[in-house]
Order: sequence, then structure tokens, then C-alpha cells
Amino acid sequence: MADREDAPHLHDRADVAVLGRQVRWRRKQLDLRQEELADLAGCSERFVHMLEAGKPTVRLDKVLDVLRVLGLHLEVRRGVADGITVADT
Repeated sequence: MADREDAPHLHDRADVAVLGRQVRWRRKQLDLRQEELADLAGCSERFVHMLEAGKPTVRLDKVLDVLRVLGLHLEVRRGVADGITVADT
């Protein structure tokens, strides 16, 4: 099993490739094959492959199903919006 420090980390900016690496890392940590994860999450093996490969157009509902099976969750944090200036009032 991989050590917690070996896990990829998501940074301030959402990065689908990093999310895919995190999913792969956790799946391997749980000793699951892509096919097994797909069965448990109710999606196709192809979807798991595309998610782990960092495809930027994956369906969020399916991503959440996969994360649930892996015991992971998404966290949304307030950050800096590129190109948007907010006036102080």
C-alpha cells in the first residue's frame, strides 16, 4: 500500500489530470481493478479509464459515484477568479 504522502494533491485550481491521478492512486491502494471499481460505482470500465486519464469532459454525477466508492469527496473552496475583479463595497 502507498503511503499517504505518496498521494497526489489537488491544488487551489481544479485540475482534472490531478483528480484522475488521485482516483488511480486510491483505487490501487484499495487493490481494485478498473473493472471492479466500475461495477461498484455503477459506471463503465471505460469511464473509469477516462477519469483516471484526466479527460476534462467527464460527467460529474459519475465522478461523484466513483469517489463515493473510493471513500473520497470533492471540496470546493473560494479562490481567485481569473480575469474577474470584484469591487469592495
